[in-house]
Amino acid sequence: MQIFETVSQATDSLKANKLRSFLTLLALVIGVFSVIVSTTAVAVLDNFFTNTMSILGSDVITVQKNPAVQMGPRDASLRNRKNIKFEDAEDLQERARVAEGTSPVTTFSFTKITYEDLETDPDVRVRGSNSEYIENNAFTLGDGRNITPEDVQYKRNVVVLGKDVQVELFPNEYPLGKTVRIDGNPYQVVGLLEKKGQIFGNSFDNIAIIPYTTGINNYGGANRGIGIQLRAPEISKIEDTIEEVTGIMRVIRAVNPADENDFELITNDSLSGTFDAFTGVLYAAGFFIGLITLLGAGIGVMNIMLVSVTERTKEIGVRKAVGATRKAIVSQFLMEAIFVCQIGGLIGLLLGVGAGNYVAILIDTEPVIPLWSVLGSFFGMTLIGLVFGVFPAFKASRLDPIESLRYE
Repeated sequence: MQIFETVSQATDSLKANKLRSFLTLLALVIGVFSVIVSTTAVAVLDNFFTNTMSILGSDVITVQKNPAVQMGPRDASLRNRKNIKFEDAEDLQERARVAEGTSPVTTFSFTKITYEDLETDPDVRVRGSNSEYIENNAFTLGDGRNITPEDVQYKRNVVVLGKDVQVELFPNEYPLGKTVRIDGNPYQVVGLLEKKGQIFGNSFDNIAIIPYTTGINNYGGANRGIGIQLRAPEISKIEDTIEEVTGIMRVIRAVNPADENDFELITNDSLSGTFDAFTGVLYAAGFFIGLITLLGAGIGVMNIMLVSVTERTKEIGVRKAVGATRKAIVSQFLMEAIFVCQIGGLIGLLLGVGAGNYVAILIDTEPVIPLWSVLGSFFGMTLIGLVFGVFPAFKASRLDPIESLRYE
């Protein structure tokens, strides 16, 4: 019964000071929203990143010219780096003893692919590589064959098609053995990939893989910049593989012993570290904004409760006159302060979870409700109500009942 009475009195207090109550609740909502939206969005991204890394494989290492993630403009040392070339990949493959599955990787074109009177959208990624590309990138060959070393050696016009391309060009036919045209050149379809999915709305399956030597022959650019992918023989040897590849690449690129590497080695762990740093900034920003806003809201709660104490002076006097203890008065006003905070917290929580999970819609992944953030917001609002409700509550409990009854 006391709880309902407290809720009723807190509601009356809010109604009596509409503008002040609105501004205080707004500050509470913004504070909780800032924290919840950042933690929810980060939880969604973390879930998505974990799933994506499991797709890419944890034993794959990529050698490339520049870092995977760059903050701000590139400095001179990055701009002056030499391209990694096809011949570097071939040299690395010959020298490596621990690393396996070396594959040069480049995109020769984003284009449309045609078959008879059908054509794809003009954004198919034409990848040049070798037989290791499919395994290194966690594709599955559904039918036909992979690119072979002979295809690479003899620069054959053969292609392995992703699922999106298969569906667009061959809705009613079996693709294997058919000839498609890519940028005017004929290619025989020798392999069909199974569906892999998408990331950030970009499909992994909108792809055509050709021998890299064929790509050089048809597109030119033997000295173009590429990436090199390779695998550790097992997870336990990932560090040995990185050490070997680093040493070989320094020799290939003639890096002086005293100089830093002029290339990057990208692994799941390095990407995870970059991602953790990024999400750490998001967490910190959300908590900082939320903390500042909630401090302001807490002061607003205290002001509302002080006004409530003044307006209810006679009521407090009556209660004390009929035997209400100081503890009872303190408890009542603290519960009212906590109730006000919980209203703002609940609204901010619902809005924050909804807005944070909008990210899940944008990147087509599962929504997340971070339970620890939900519980944290509940206890946080309770704490703010207690901290900023203490002074008004004790002020009310110290009122003299006789003076209070005379108050007009």
